[in-house]
Amino acid sequence: MLASVINRAEAEAALTSGVDIIDLKDPAKGALGPLDLGAAAEIVAAVGKRKQISAAAGDHFETPGEAVKAALDLAATGVDYVKVGLSSDAAGADRIRALGALAGKVKLVGVLFADRQPDLDLLDLMAAQGFVGAMLDTAAKGKGRLLNYMDVAALAPFVDRCRGAGLMSGLAGSLEAPDVPRLLPLRPDYLGFRGSLCKSGDREASIDPAAVAMIRDLIPHVADSQTSGGETDVDWRLLGRGYVPVNEITETDRIFVHDLVMPCYIGAYEFERAKKQDVRFNIDVDVARARMHSDDMRDIFSYDLIVDAIKIITGRGHIELIETLVREIADSVLSHPSVVSVVARVEKLDVIRGAVGVEIKRERAKEAAALNRRFASVDIAAPKLRGSRSH
Repeated sequence: MLASVINRAEAEAALTSGVDIIDLKDPAKGALGPLDLGAAAEIVAAVGKRKQISAAAGDHFETPGEAVKAALDLAATGVDYVKVGLSSDAAGADRIRALGALAGKVKLVGVLFADRQPDLDLLDLMAAQGFVGAMLDTAAKGKGRLLNYMDVAALAPFVDRCRGAGLMSGLAGSLEAPDVPRLLPLRPDYLGFRGSLCKSGDREASIDPAAVAMIRDLIPHVADSQTSGGETDVDWRLLGRGYVPVNEITETDRIFVHDLVMPCYIGAYEFERAKKQDVRFNIDVDVARARMHSDDMRDIFSYDLIVDAIKIITGRGHIELIETLVREIADSVLSHPSVVSVVARVEKLDVIRGAVGVEIKRERAKEAAALNRRFASVDIAAPKLRGSRSH
C-alpha cells in the first residue's frame, strides 16, 4: 500500500496505520506535483528507515534535461524512489533515455497515464534504461478513476509486461476502497492512494485515519524487504473485500451474476476464430458469511469479482472449448477462501436459435472449510474440489 502525503504529520499518520510506502506529493500541483525539496527532506528525516519513501518529480518538463535535474534533486533528499511522468510519444521516449543516465544512482519509476492512451511498449524501454518500476495513474484528477479508463482485462497486460521486463508495477488513479479487491487478482507490486485516504475524499484535504484503516485492511501486508519489486509470497487473490478466512462455515450468502452477455472469441472450428460470438454467463456463488466487521464493505464478496474474472479470462484470447472457459471461471472464483461453492453456466448464443453450453458445480471440500485466519498461511495451490457437469 502506497499512501501519498504532503507533510510530516501526514507521514506519521500513514506510518501509524501501517502503510508500506510513504509517497511525497503535492496534490495541488497535479497528478505528480512535486513537494518543495525542503519539505521532502524534512519528511525523509522524520521517517528515517522505518518505511521506504517515494516522491513525485512531476510530469511537465520543457526538456529531458529538466526531468533529469528534478530527479537528481529529489534523490538528494534521501528518498528511495523517484517517480517521473511520461507521455506516450517521442518526447516520452526521449525523457526515458535521458533519465537512463541516472541508472544505478537513482531508483526511477516511470509513470504512464491511463487517460492519455498509454503506450505499453515504453515499458521495455524503461527496463532497458535501468528503471526499477513503472506505474499507471490518471492525469486528470476528478474526471474518473483508473478503472473508468482501463478495466481489469486491459490492466492485466500492463502488470504482466512489467513482470516480464523485471519492473516493479504500481496501479493508482483516484482509486477507491471497492477497487482494491478488483485489482488484487492482477498482483501488482503496490496500489497507490491519495483522495480516498482524505476527509470527504478531497485529495487536497488532510488524511483521515479511518479512511486509511479501511484501505489498509483491504490490502495484504508485505514485508519491507519484499516491497522493492519481484514476486512475493503473498497470493493477492486471497485478500481484500470478502477474502476473510473463516474457521467454520455456519451461514452462507449467495452472490450472483445472471444473464451477462459478452462477445468472446470461442470455439474449436476454424470459422469461429474469425469473429466474436455472443456468450451468456450465469454464475451463482455461495460465500461464507464473515463476521469480523459489522455493516462494512470489508465483510463483502462483491459481484464485481465475478464479472472481473470473466473479463480477465475471456480477454486473454481465443478459447477453444466452452468447457475450458466455464472451468476456469469456476476455479478462479473458488480460489477465494470465503467461497463455499460456485455454479457456473456458460452458453453460446450464435450456434442455433436458442442456446447451447455447459453448466458445472464446484464446491470446496469440507476439510478445506477450516481455513487459518492468518493470510500468509492460506494455501490454495491445490484446492480439494468436488465437481459435476451437466449439458
